[in-house]
Amino acid sequence: MYTVLIIEDDPKIAGLLKSHIERYGDRAVIVEDFELVLQQFELLQPHVVLMDINLPSYDGYYWCRQIRSLSTCPILFISARSGKMDQVMALENGADDYITKPFEHEIVMAKIRSQLRRVYGDYATRHEERKVELHGLTIFLESMEMQLGEQKVQLTKKETILLETLLRRSPKLVSRETILEKLWDDSFVDDNTLSVNVTRVRKRLNEIGITDALETVRGSGYRLNSNWKDIART
Repeated sequence: MYTVLIIEDDPKIAGLLKSHIERYGDRAVIVEDFELVLQQFELLQPHVVLMDINLPSYDGYYWCRQIRSLSTCPILFISARSGKMDQVMALENGADDYITKPFEHEIVMAKIRSQLRRVYGDYATRHEERKVELHGLTIFLESMEMQLGEQKVQLTKKETILLETLLRRSPKLVSRETILEKLWDDSFVDDNTLSVNVTRVRKRLNEIGITDALETVRGSGYRLNSNWKDIART
């Protein structure tokens, strides 16, 4: 089963798309809060995104760029704008295809299935995924997953970056400044925001059976101690 995220502010159109997608046996989720599109994308980790251009607050071009900063999943624009420049703008901002309204649902579904085959199915390019591994704990950098033995958990983009940074330098201390630069470049971030992300990483580690591995060195930074060696061997 694949997951499709629908970013469309017309409830009727969104509902019809959801109905057709689910008829094919896949899952469809409609965005309801258009201020939190990126957060909903990170939480859901969809395989495909259907995106309108005219949206509340920020347009589809903006959200397409934001999603592209996190993922390479297929993005299909569906819009009443039929001009050449609208289609060019969509593709330039990271879209994979552009469908004009009114549309035939069968064509939309065919394009979705085509993208799924291209990225995840028979036509997908086979390559070795980049990963970081230490004593049986593996971080898959592209699929944003963490695995220890048979236990696996999905990560967000920032959780992946934070864990990669800590794992590569384990058991050395990683300074707060290094982590802040990795996660937010030069943007100002307060201590609470960093603490929240560290807490989330601890929770992810706990989900696969690793406890007390992520150490806080007060006033300096964080250290990942590989105390999961025995777990990995069982």
